[in-house]
Amino acid sequence: MKEKRRKKGLVIVNTGDGKGKTTAALGILLRAWGRGMRVCMLQFIKHENAAYGENKAARKLGLEIIPTGDGFTWLSKDMDETTARARHGWEMAKEKIASGDYDVVILDEFTYPLSFGWLDVNEVLHWLRENKPPMLHLVITGRYAPNALIDFADLVTEMQLIKHPFAEQGIRAQAGIEF
Repeated sequence: MKEKRRKKGLVIVNTGDGKGKTTAALGILLRAWGRGMRVCMLQFIKHENAAYGENKAARKLGLEIIPTGDGFTWLSKDMDETTARARHGWEMAKEKIASGDYDVVILDEFTYPLSFGWLDVNEVLHWLRENKPPMLHLVITGRYAPNALIDFADLVTEMQLIKHPFAEQGIRAQAGIEF
């Protein structure tokens, strides 16, 4: 019975083609911070000068959210730079994860560098197995989560698109709701 009640730092993956992956991760960030846990988020696609709602809120609250990307990957004019930013973001993530300074680390949009081949998923998972502190909660978001990551995770949620305001009604993304 005691074995069933043990605690450990979870690896949580929010994936799928539906909305809400980052929003769910931000819910964990806020909930953990409210409980006095030490938290940070690295964003792998959003531009380093991002001014999305979560970035503005984090600055007001004193929370650490670090955008490391160069914007929407599919619009990149320099894929070498985009790839280099993802690799640099992973180096920053490794420092945060291994530091012992955090209870929760969120790697937002991290599935993209894995699924696009900018980072080798097996090398990433090997590093995590060897270096993630046992009580650190790690949250990874993004579409196209590789099967190896899904197998490695403790909790995987797939957000499924049922209906979307842009696709169905031509309603553009709205500040405060989607970004």
